[in-house]
Amino acid sequence: MPPQGGRRPDPPAVEKNVRRRVRRLRATNPGTAVEVWAEDEARLGLKPITRRVWGLRGCRPRSCGRTKYEWRYVYGFVRPTTGALFAPTLSRVNAERMTDALGAFAAHADPDGPKILVVIVDNAGWHRAHALVVPPNVRLHFRPPCTPELQPAEHLWPRIREAVANDTFNTRADLRRRVARRCRWLADDQIAVQRATGFHWAVNLEA
Repeated sequence: MPPQGGRRPDPPAVEKNVRRRVRRLRATNPGTAVEVWAEDEARLGLKPITRRVWGLRGCRPRSCGRTKYEWRYVYGFVRPTTGALFAPTLSRVNAERMTDALGAFAAHADPDGPKILVVIVDNAGWHRAHALVVPPNVRLHFRPPCTPELQPAEHLWPRIREAVANDTFNTRADLRRRVARRCRWLADDQIAVQRATGFHWAVNLEA
């Protein structure tokens, strides 16, 4: 569904918009490093994710099935320029948990300061809520509506869901441990993350 107004924003327009903001922040904060990150959330739960698998001819592979609606949410922060990744898992998606995620991210990405962290997000309600507390070193930059294809962090999710596909978990704690292990593995492989999330228009936003 295209945004109201008909014409769909293209990557060059989004890139130009982010670049303009980065230049403005550098001009008003001389000597301060400005980094561009992207953030998105994904839901993972006790209801299994099923994928196709290889099997012997004539033998039907077994599939995991369960109707259990309990969830964990991954908040994925990625820096397309370098492939750096920070991905906490929290119990819900709302303004309170987004506040927690932003606080943890700011402490992780800017432990010594001073930096300005521009975070590209979508227009979800918890990103714009009045109750959301944004750390002073973070600037949220909102994508045009209905443009998930312009979100680099979206490409994290197939790689994270792969770790839990075709498997079942008895508790959300078991699920969280598996997902956290996969996120740490990805964070240690910045080249793979950069290849997945480094859109051609996003990798040079900090230049």
